[in-house]
Amino acid sequence: MPPTPPAPPTTKRVLIALAALAALAACGTEPASDPQHKPKDHANEAHGSKVAPPATPAPPRKHPPKKQTIRGLPGMPPVLDPKDVYAADRPNRLSPVVKDFPSRVYVPNTESNTITVIDSKTYKVIETIPVGAQPQHVVPSWDMKTLWVNNNKGNTLTPIDPKTGKPGKSVDVHDPYNLYFTPNGKHAVVMASLDRELVFRDARTMKHVKTEPVSCYGVNHADFSLDGRYFVVSCEFSGDILKVDTENMKVVGQMRLPFGESMPQDVKISPDGKRFYIADMMAGGMWVLDGDKFTKPTLLPTGAGCHGLYVSRDSREMYISNRGEGSISIFDFTRNRLTKKWHLPGGGSPDMGGVSADGKVLWLSGRYGNEVYAIDTRTGAQLARIPVGGGPHGLAVYPQPGRYSLGHTGIFR
Repeated sequence: MPPTPPAPPTTKRVLIALAALAALAACGTEPASDPQHKPKDHANEAHGSKVAPPATPAPPRKHPPKKQTIRGLPGMPPVLDPKDVYAADRPNRLSPVVKDFPSRVYVPNTESNTITVIDSKTYKVIETIPVGAQPQHVVPSWDMKTLWVNNNKGNTLTPIDPKTGKPGKSVDVHDPYNLYFTPNGKHAVVMASLDRELVFRDARTMKHVKTEPVSCYGVNHADFSLDGRYFVVSCEFSGDILKVDTENMKVVGQMRLPFGESMPQDVKISPDGKRFYIADMMAGGMWVLDGDKFTKPTLLPTGAGCHGLYVSRDSREMYISNRGEGSISIFDFTRNRLTKKWHLPGGGSPDMGGVSADGKVLWLSGRYGNEVYAIDTRTGAQLARIPVGGGPHGLAVYPQPGRYSLGHTGIFR
C-alpha cells in the first residue's frame, strides 16, 4: 500500500503543542488546583517581558465648581465675593490710599455749624472746624481721598483733607442733605431732601449731570445692590421707598411702606445681597425688603426710634441704633434674628455713626444730648461719652477698610 502522506505543517504544529502540554501536566509544574499559583504567560516570558496587573479604573474627575461671576455696573470694580458684599471691609484692611491717614472721628454739629474732630485712640476732641449752615453728614468720596461735609441749609459741600484735617474751598450744591456715589465712581448722588430730587453730579468736579425729580418727600438714605445696577432710597417724610436704575439715573419703582406713619431712615444691604434693611423711626424696627423683586417688605421690631444700621467687620452682625430708647440692637445675619440689645448707661439718643477700622468700637452721635458715644462691639460697654457741638448727626469714622466708598457716613466695598 502507498505510504501515508505527511501531515500538513499546521496539523503537525498543533500535535506537537498538545504533546508538550500533556508532558507538563504530567510533571505537575502548573497545578490548576492551586489558586495562589497562577499560570504564566510563557509567550511574553519568551520575549523577556512581564504582564502588568489589571489596571484600576481611574476615579471620575472632579471638576471645581464654577465661580459665580457678577455682571456689575459698567466701570465698577469687580465683586470680590458674590456671597459677601463687605468682603473688602475686614479689620484694618486699609487701602494704600488711606493707610497713612490719622484715625479720627468727624462729627457734624447741625446746630453749631461746626465739625468736631475726635482722636479715636484717646477719645479727646482735638479740633473744631467751622463749616456752612446745618451740616448733616460727613461723607467719604468714592476715591476715599476727600471727606465731604453736607451743609444742608448752607447749600454747599465743604471738602476736608483727611490726611491733614484741613478744610478746603466749599462747592455750591443746593440742598445737600446726604451724598452717595455710584459704584463705578462716575457720579455723586445728592439727596436733595427738601427739593424732592435726586441730583446726579460728576463725582470729582461736582458739576451737574442730571436731576431726577421724585414724588415722595424727604429722600435721605440709600444703599446699592450687589451688582451696583440699582439702589434703594428711603423717603423720610412720606414713608416711601424708591428703586433707582443707577446707569440710567432713573426711578423705576416706588412703594409706600405698609405702616400708618412710617419714617424710613438708614438703608443697608445684607452681605449676600439678597435683602435690604430699612430702619424706620416710627415703626420701631427695620423693614426687610427683597430689592430685586421690590415686593411688600416685612417689619422686624428692634426698638423705639430705629435709625442707623452698621455692619460688623466680619459681616456676621449689624448694629442698629434705636434713637428713641437709647439702645443698640444686634442682628445676626447668619441666624437671621436679633440676638442682643445694649442700653446706654443713663440713656441717650444714638443716631448715625460707624465702626472703627479694627472693628472693636462702634461710634454713634448722641443727637439730642450734644455728645458722641464710643461702644465696645464685643461687650456693648460704653467706652466714652464725649461732649461735642449742638445737634450732632452723621459722623464719619475715618479711615476705614475697603476699596472705594459709596458715600453716606461710610459704606465701603
